[in-house]
Amino acid sequence: MIDTPAPLGLVEALVLGIVQGLTEFLPISSTAHLRVVPALLGWDDPGVSVTAAIQLGSVAAVVAYFRQDLTQVLRGISRAVRYGQWREPEARLGVAMVIGTLPILVLGLGIKVFWHAGYASSPLRSVPSIAIVSIVMALFLALAERMGPRLKQLEGVTGRDGFVVGLAQALAVIPGVSRSGSTLTASLFDGWKRADAARFSFLLGIPAISIAGLVELKSALSLGSGAGPLPLVVGILSAAVVSWLAIDWLLRFLQRNSTWIFVGYRLVFGAGLLVWWAVKSAN
Repeated sequence: MIDTPAPLGLVEALVLGIVQGLTEFLPISSTAHLRVVPALLGWDDPGVSVTAAIQLGSVAAVVAYFRQDLTQVLRGISRAVRYGQWREPEARLGVAMVIGTLPILVLGLGIKVFWHAGYASSPLRSVPSIAIVSIVMALFLALAERMGPRLKQLEGVTGRDGFVVGLAQALAVIPGVSRSGSTLTASLFDGWKRADAARFSFLLGIPAISIAGLVELKSALSLGSGAGPLPLVVGILSAAVVSWLAIDWLLRFLQRNSTWIFVGYRLVFGAGLLVWWAVKSAN
């Protein structure tokens, strides 16, 4: 029997929106925190539909933040279609975004069609699993930080880059991996500069997060309480505001700093969860 998530309240929605905004674009896994924070607070699991719908706030933030970049990409694609200028940087970025979205789109569609109910209650969403995945991904990020040559810039992006980073993005269907974390790690391994890797990660996430949020929005609204859709709206708005601030901070941070702070956080986060779960299970 599959557990049905409890109706979303205003306080829960506000907290989840803030958590979503803080963690979606930092390489620490929003899915993990949206699963773990309610557990630590003694709340019910909000479920896949609610968390995906709240991510629409992050979509709004990243679209607004990169509106000029997206406008240039659309213009570049338009010129390429009309005049065959596919080697222009804006057109190549658009192609890379499309190619990079395909892996997670195919995998996500497969889960939705063949394993949706099982995925929602899967052991992959358990606290121990999230903790272990967080630790493993921290180690991969550490390796990427040490080994990556950091030469590539966004202006030189190719379809091949989009495919490589897109494959890493597809791993984000596993709670605890972190979409931004996996794409940033893959980009660093592939030789990107930190800030350019983060920028491409943000842009690449727009189609993936948008599709996931829109697909699950109807289900999320059906879980509303007596307050109607208001809690979900609160969650989306708070996620949008905090996401904007997180994007701006991370881009500035990575221009001058490494990702070691996130490696350390993920190790502590994962180890702390394992200890908390062991103590809880023993009682």
